[in-house]
Amino acid sequence: MGYTLTEKIIMKNTGRSSIKAGDLVIVNVDRVMVHDIFAPFVVEKFKEMGFETVWDPNKIVFVYDHLVPTSFIEDFRHHQIGDAFAAAQGIKAVHRADGVCHQLMPELGYVIPGQVTFGTDSHTTTYGAVGAFATGIGYTEMAAIFGTGELWIKVPPTIRFNINGELPEGVFAKDIILTIIGDIGADGATYKAIEFGGSTVKALSVAGRMTLCNMAIEAGAKVGVIEPDEKTFAFSGIDGSDYQYLKSDLDACYEQVFEYDASQFKSVVACPSNVDNIKAVDTVAGTKIDQGFIGSCTNGRLEDLEIAARILNKRKIAPYTKLIVTPASRSIYAEAVKKGFISIFVQAGAIVNPPGCGLCCGRSGGIVSDGETVIATNNRNFLGRMGGPKSEIFLASPATVAAAVLEGQIVDSRKYLNIT
Repeated sequence: MGYTLTEKIIMKNTGRSSIKAGDLVIVNVDRVMVHDIFAPFVVEKFKEMGFETVWDPNKIVFVYDHLVPTSFIEDFRHHQIGDAFAAAQGIKAVHRADGVCHQLMPELGYVIPGQVTFGTDSHTTTYGAVGAFATGIGYTEMAAIFGTGELWIKVPPTIRFNINGELPEGVFAKDIILTIIGDIGADGATYKAIEFGGSTVKALSVAGRMTLCNMAIEAGAKVGVIEPDEKTFAFSGIDGSDYQYLKSDLDACYEQVFEYDASQFKSVVACPSNVDNIKAVDTVAGTKIDQGFIGSCTNGRLEDLEIAARILNKRKIAPYTKLIVTPASRSIYAEAVKKGFISIFVQAGAIVNPPGCGLCCGRSGGIVSDGETVIATNNRNFLGRMGGPKSEIFLASPATVAAAVLEGQIVDSRKYLNIT
């Protein structure tokens, strides 16, 4: 019996010649990320455990993205503690408002194919898009890694999703992953690896693949992974010849295999207030919205801004409707300026935020009030996620969000993409 991609990553990391789902193993950690919210708790627990020196300062990344710009007086304390610890330990990789952690880690090459990496945020699964084993952990586990460079994990069983064919125009990676979550449920992959493959996935950009892996956690998955290819190697800036082992064997053992015909996908939304409450756009068309949001670690990348700009170009958002746009990183922001996307958003009446997580996590940058309805490109629509607990959140692709703010209601984006 062969091995899955996830199993091969773990085997290479641990030096084991065989492995199976359910095995408990100690992995050697290649990279970790701590964001500003958790920084004080990791530092406190690290000291409480009796550690004095981190195992490798070059493998630790601090990202200040949730509390920037600061919106409460106490926010700066998180940055102070992170800065003091980084300086004392010789940690050089400290990013202040450079972007969302899950964009920066693969974008800046901190995570590359085949690595085992952990972050203090559940959407660390995003990095599986470049063929890494990546998952979120708590501050206690992170403190233990800081001190030892190791962590135990249970080898997860793998669910394979084969998606083949060409997507209809106006349907995007976000529609794929929302549909899958709707099909298997928010607990359908709890502590399992989701492996995406097939011709449709291969045709996606790395950005689109990041959208899939980012939301694997919304089905409960431990990791989401995609076999690296030439697109991945170019994105990561590496020679792919050393990473050809990163593919599942033909006789790999999967817990389940799902087959999808890409031509059958439709534009969908996740309706309030569960990520697996999925409905086709045309069934909820006409639903009034007060605000749109395009951004986050799910859909704040350049291609997301590009499709939104295409829809919004030379148009104005509807009266009494707000649009918040937040590029996922500083470099994406700069490129969007260069390409004219930011100007289009401003001319359309949007508010453009600096890169960060504020609105997605209900912290700052356009949080919604009770009674408001928002349609957003981020990854969670739980009660109170983006502000008031009595607000309602629909999740959708950037195209669907952009179209919705033009009319102040949910609509099919194809009418603005000249697709019939």
